[in-house]
Amino acid sequence: MSYWFDNPIIKMLLPLAGATAIQGLSLNFRIPQIFLGYNVFGAGIGGSSIDTIGAKCPRKRAFIVTDEFSERFSPIVIRAFEEGGFETEIWNKALPEVPVDNVKECGEAMTQFQPDVIVALGGGSVMDGAKVAWILYEKPEIKDIYQISPLTPLGLRKKAILVAIPTTSGTGSECTSAAVVHDVKTDRKIPLSHAEIKPDFAMLNPVFTHTMPPKLTVGTGLDVLAHSMDSVMSASSHEFANAFNIPAIKLAFQFLPRAYRNGNDREARYRMLMASTFAGIGFGSAPCALTHSFGHSIGSLFNIHHGLAVGFFIPFVFEFYRKVSDKYLRICDAFKIEGKSKEERFDGLMEKIRSLFKELDVPSNLRDLGIEKSDFEQKMEKLVLYTFEDIDTFFSPRPITMVEVEKILRHAYEGKSINF
Repeated sequence: MSYWFDNPIIKMLLPLAGATAIQGLSLNFRIPQIFLGYNVFGAGIGGSSIDTIGAKCPRKRAFIVTDEFSERFSPIVIRAFEEGGFETEIWNKALPEVPVDNVKECGEAMTQFQPDVIVALGGGSVMDGAKVAWILYEKPEIKDIYQISPLTPLGLRKKAILVAIPTTSGTGSECTSAAVVHDVKTDRKIPLSHAEIKPDFAMLNPVFTHTMPPKLTVGTGLDVLAHSMDSVMSASSHEFANAFNIPAIKLAFQFLPRAYRNGNDREARYRMLMASTFAGIGFGSAPCALTHSFGHSIGSLFNIHHGLAVGFFIPFVFEFYRKVSDKYLRICDAFKIEGKSKEERFDGLMEKIRSLFKELDVPSNLRDLGIEKSDFEQKMEKLVLYTFEDIDTFFSPRPITMVEVEKILRHAYEGKSINF
């Protein structure tokens, strides 16, 4: 199977595009219009959020993409859009992990309804699936999703715009130009990236996140940290991105434990939704790296929640990065982690991360995530290949070999520090 990121020219150009020298010549930084708060669907100063969206939708036809879990929130969304003069249709068949056939089915349903606004109501899988289905609705001539290149213009928004309404606090997909789909045939997660699939509007209602159970709260919260912390360390990091990444990190450390202990903590839910969006803006502009390379492969091959899989690898990849980068000091500064040397400050940061993980009942090794040793060994070849070839690997501040990928995986299985 061939994917867009197998192209060696793309592998060369994408990291180069984020290099500091190139950023000094041209830096593109764009975010959706964001509505945030418990009254996000009500009237506000200068009119309602739906009025603002409606001004861009002459035909007023809203196609709502959701899943079985998030459909419970659809009456609120449908009522708001219908009161704004929209005709609505709901498609509630989105599946976890975004299987490609499911995305194609969604695109076909969009084509039948002919909306001028697509509303993605759900967690990361729903929003990612809606993004890719939107491409198929706008560009039916595209037959191979896996070959959608970030370097080739798509020409979206001829038919519809995109509104994202997250019901979890983690993926940040409401503010990113990224989507991840699942190639079921190879059991592989395929990241897609294109500037044009960034939503036009993000509507953030914290009440939609109150029903997340504790484990999902932790998983999505770790996704926030993986996005923001890895983006700070990324070879493509820059100050615009870090203006959002650093607050996202601080908010997550402060409020994720509270949301985990008490899902109805309104302030914690509000702040974690804000943190998720901040992190989405941050890594959407300066891509994260090895947390997601490892997390994509572990998550797909062992059916581990995406956020838990990528967040788990934060301390391991930071230990790998430290030999070539001291950008972690920006995070140390944010937490006022002192020390007589960089090494002492790094150790202090690792202790803070591991203390948070312990508070959240996150295992310190892959074995305790329920991965059997025999299964781990059997899938090692795929794990290494999928991690190494993942496009996020090419944004790592420290180049990595397949041998080093395997060593990190084996250290992570036992929970050993990375010292090479």
